[in-house]
Amino acid sequence: MRRWRKALCMVWFILLATLHTQTFVHAQETRGPERDFRQSYGNAMGQPCNQENVHSAVKEALRLACLRKSTSVDEVSGRSAIVVGFVGGFVNHDDSKRPEVQFARFLQDRYPSTVHVEVFANREGKKALGWLLHQLDTDNDGVLTGVEKQQATIVIYGHSWGGSQAVALARQLDRLGIRVRLTIQIDSVPKIWQSGSRIPANVDRAINFYQSEGLLHGRSTIHATDPGHTSILGNFQMTYKDHDVNCDNYPWLIRVLSKPHHEIENDPGVWEQVDALIDYELSAETLTAEATRFGAQRAE
Repeated sequence: MRRWRKALCMVWFILLATLHTQTFVHAQETRGPERDFRQSYGNAMGQPCNQENVHSAVKEALRLACLRKSTSVDEVSGRSAIVVGFVGGFVNHDDSKRPEVQFARFLQDRYPSTVHVEVFANREGKKALGWLLHQLDTDNDGVLTGVEKQQATIVIYGHSWGGSQAVALARQLDRLGIRVRLTIQIDSVPKIWQSGSRIPANVDRAINFYQSEGLLHGRSTIHATDPGHTSILGNFQMTYKDHDVNCDNYPWLIRVLSKPHHEIENDPGVWEQVDALIDYELSAETLTAEATRFGAQRAE
């Protein structure tokens, strides 16, 4: 019965992804070529909180994060931060109708001098790893020293297949001896060749948001490979039975077939928590405490 359910879920997901991809391609054909959003952080598109051309559903998704008081500039550590996001399904990295993409722009605008942030399609794992390693290689000599590996705060987040890819990237960094401060999974759906539930020991903290309504839903539990090194902040179940979340950034058929999976993606409360968690990781006080703890572990 479980195998049947898994197989059915996979077929359902592929159908939804295909429908969404066709819609996206059609939109590309009717709108003409898109600008390269990877170069647009901080300028015209920039801050999604106050831009009129941001989709209303995405603006609503980030509403609470935009209202939340962030760590002041004086409290943010001078240490740089690298944030990598992954979108789900077959969504492209620059799809401006996705909260994952606009949240990256939101972070870049909030911390323009300390945060390097980029969003990738979940199929772009190698590209994401290459970009991240390039950010760490401050002297551009192609070789990462021990100091370069530890100099940045690394945060990885993702939705659906992107949540699974977030853990896969963390695992690749583990093999290279690079710490990850935090992984965030939003209704993480495993790929056939990925699990996404076992958090590697190089991750300091991990958190999982999921929903269990509808046919398509994420993993309900993540756990640490080494509980002595990784703290699981929680597996938080979200429900939308008593209220709706605006998902107008998706075609109507996808909203009918898998609405809860995208309600959690568009949930303002989820993104407020994600913003607060990243804000906490960037605070100077947190980094000082973590450096002390890490030094003590190495001494042991």
